[in-house]
Amino acid sequence: MRKKFLLLAAGFALIIGCTKTRSVTEEPTVPVADEITATQRQCYSYELLQDQLREDPTLQQKMDAIEEFTRRVRENPESYRLLSNGIIEIPVVFNVVYKTSAQNVSLAQLQSQIDVLNEDFSGTNSDRNLTSTYGSVKASDIGVRFVLDQVNRRSTSKSSWQLNDGMKKSSGGIAPTSPTTKLNIWVCNLSGGYLGYAQFPGGSAATDGVVLDDNATGRTGTASAPFNKGRTATHEVGHWLNLRHIWGDATCGNDLVGDTPLHNTANYGCPSSGHRSTCSGTPLEMTMNYMDYTDDACMYMFSVGQRTRMLSVFASGGPRNGFAQP
Repeated sequence: MRKKFLLLAAGFALIIGCTKTRSVTEEPTVPVADEITATQRQCYSYELLQDQLREDPTLQQKMDAIEEFTRRVRENPESYRLLSNGIIEIPVVFNVVYKTSAQNVSLAQLQSQIDVLNEDFSGTNSDRNLTSTYGSVKASDIGVRFVLDQVNRRSTSKSSWQLNDGMKKSSGGIAPTSPTTKLNIWVCNLSGGYLGYAQFPGGSAATDGVVLDDNATGRTGTASAPFNKGRTATHEVGHWLNLRHIWGDATCGNDLVGDTPLHNTANYGCPSSGHRSTCSGTPLEMTMNYMDYTDDACMYMFSVGQRTRMLSVFASGGPRNGFAQP
């Protein structure tokens, strides 16, 4: 597999394209059944992390070490250059676990999700300039591209899946494929109205990746408004690359990024412009950030600080450096 590389430095102006061989499969489906779709964004990533910390006493030390490494990269990015200018190519393996034909989303729908990720992470999304608010800290090209590598499908008897990683197991679901060098995305019908969740860097390879609800995947097929623009995956891949929710999962909490404002809590729907926090300094909230909880049509940017944080995971010694290897 050919892979280009990224220079982790202050500029981060990256424009090189990418190609990769694709291997996909399609399978017959079972009859269509009604789907229950969410009307408000919910993400289980933070709660999953708390579950994993309770189950694995060593995980906190790993997370602390990743934070210390991220701090060093942020403060001295020139010391953490990769091999040359370029981009990081992320091979994506979709694992579709379904009961109904509606849940067995089409290849076209999966490809539309890849397209959205590439637009959002390259800063070429058509809506990125809907407002000039926070234009001075709006990231341009993150330097990451996503390539459809493989599609695995499995028919099951489960109508919906709990938030316990069951869809990631070979007994009933689909085990991850090469999780240290490929991003696994499970697509299934999630219970409880959740749109998705991701595992932060540092967790077990056996469960590493992103989970998406089938009605919040891509921007065609069964993708349902207001989550039909593929931004659930952008949000969850942000977590996979070590971004936290912009409100820090606490009232006026810390998302560990310096150029994002304090938020009281999550924002939903499409907040009106000029929405201010009541946190210290009453800052203008960055409701259009991908790491808030707004609707797909109203989130369309990462910040420069978030870009640095995400790229840190690929640096030599970083938790996802395996993706930066030839």
